Amino acid sequence: MFSHGGLVQLLVKRTYEWTRTDQRRYTLGFFAMGNACSNHLGIPPAKGPHAVGCTDFMIDHTAQGSFFRLYYPCQETEKAEKPDWVPCREYFNGLADFMKINRTLSERIFNYLFGSFKIPAYLDAPFKSNGKCPVVIFSHGLGAFRTLYSAICAELASQGFIVASVEHRDQSASATYYFREKTESERANDNVPRTSASARDNLVREWMYYRALQHRESEFPLRNKQVKQRADECILALDKLTEINSGIPVQNVLQTQFDCTTLENSMDLCRIAAVGHSFGGATVIEALCKEVKFKCGIALDAWMFPLDDEIFARVKQPIFFINSEKFQWAGNISRMRKLDSAVIQRKMITIRGTVHQSFPDFTFLTGNWIGKLMKLKGEIDPELAIDLSNKATLAFLQRHLGLETNFNQWDPLIDGQDENLIQGTNVTVLQSAI
Repeated sequence: MFSHGGLVQLLVKRTYEWTRTDQRRYTLGFFAMGNACSNHLGIPPAKGPHAVGCTDFMIDHTAQGSFFRLYYPCQETEKAEKPDWVPCREYFNGLADFMKINRTLSERIFNYLFGSFKIPAYLDAPFKSNGKCPVVIFSHGLGAFRTLYSAICAELASQGFIVASVEHRDQSASATYYFREKTESERANDNVPRTSASARDNLVREWMYYRALQHRESEFPLRNKQVKQRADECILALDKLTEINSGIPVQNVLQTQFDCTTLENSMDLCRIAAVGHSFGGATVIEALCKEVKFKCGIALDAWMFPLDDEIFARVKQPIFFINSEKFQWAGNISRMRKLDSAVIQRKMITIRGTVHQSFPDFTFLTGNWIGKLMKLKGEIDPELAIDLSNKATLAFLQRHLGLETNFNQWDPLIDGQDENLIQGTNVTVLQSAI
């Protein structure tokens, strides 16, 4: 599933195979050098006028609860630290399971290549009130999780948005977790007196990993069920943000240092959009169909396979498809074209020189030749590509959320008016296929 939104399967799998050869020490040496000798590895900082904070929310400890990373404009503070890009080792293990490779070895590879990188946002920094913020709900791709699109989410927050990056519990994420209540025997073995135990002390973390297709299992029923759950999780995240905005007390199971009461009356709930990549792009369309509070959607290199044909006519909001040059194919584009409308704005552009992995953060974190070899980078500079995508996104959001900003300076990008853009698609689609 690498081509349908899996992240670095080819990268680690080939490295894993190389390490099993007699020349592993030399190969890994060159592999590491190819990464370390690149001078500018790292997720690019956001460019907007606001500093960016981030925090995690888990509201309801069960698998049916809501789990997301929130990005927001923050007050600048010297004390705040930037969080690790990959939160903990279990996510490395999840990526290994997703790629069907050895956990121990892949964890070492991942930790060496990516373990030192940070999110371009300040953990639990105080929220900066500056009028009401429009809201974006972000949906990740297959095999990803909530932290892997920080360049996109942080940029939106730096421009004044509040962004909830959902971590999906449909078993399409490499890894995620929830909590269950301890059994009587587990509580009996605790050293914490019951009178002093907090609610969190009575919970145990449970990990949920990627669910692979079974032998001879049909893929569409699984992916269709997942996309419906994903859309429901996006809507649930929006419901929880609505409660927070209304001042309704919410219990964050994670007990972070962030004061969520500062978000009361901070959100403009008349200006809400959905954004997602790959499987997340399909999730955007499903969510628009289910919830009219989403005023528009932006689908980044969307994978359209999981969607029922019948929903296309029911989506009434504007949609913007931002595609890579190398991923799309005629069948997928023809499904996007089924959303064309004479009365509702549906736009499509293609960024020249990009690949499917030009949208997640991995594209910034590998050296040039390794990135191109493993299809994590295209021919275009990855920062230029994400900058074009982000600016086009902001222009579309201003147009369809009615924002009073200067994002309309990038309106020409919506129509592909740039030397690095193609209006529509580079893929030839027969009219009979639409």
